[in-house]
Amino acid sequence: MQPYDYIEIKVPAKAQYVGVARLTISGLASRLGFTYEDIEDLKIASSEAITNAVQHAYKGSEKGEVIVGCALFEDKIEIMIADHGRSFNFEETKKQVGPYNDKEEVKFLREGGLGLYLMETLMDEVKVYHEEGVTVMMTKYLDGGRVEVDAETASL
Repeated sequence: MQPYDYIEIKVPAKAQYVGVARLTISGLASRLGFTYEDIEDLKIASSEAITNAVQHAYKGSEKGEVIVGCALFEDKIEIMIADHGRSFNFEETKKQVGPYNDKEEVKFLREGGLGLYLMETLMDEVKVYHEEGVTVMMTKYLDGGRVEVDAETASL
């Protein structure tokens, strides 16, 4: 028996279906017991990944789809956003975007930079694979993430 439940949906790579995926993820996270703030973080990070797939993977094609998979564990949710469109190099994209500077106004951030920044900031783990298309794996732990087993106190 596998130690998690797995739910997967496929939606057309169209902007109007981003909300459907967000609602699905929100409902699953709520079922696991995530806080309101964590659910909002999950929705934002997932929206960024799905929107990137919709906008960039299938340029000029109406036939693309985005796969949203969620693995529900006792202590975390793992979210996979995958497309089979045009791939990109995550590390190269991060270099081109440059570091986020909190002194800059958000409207002046280069396109694409805020999405990657948000995913990495709001989730506990983010991995991007780019073989046939792009797959983004994001993990969020219950109770605010992982803490070292031997840690005596945690500071906020």
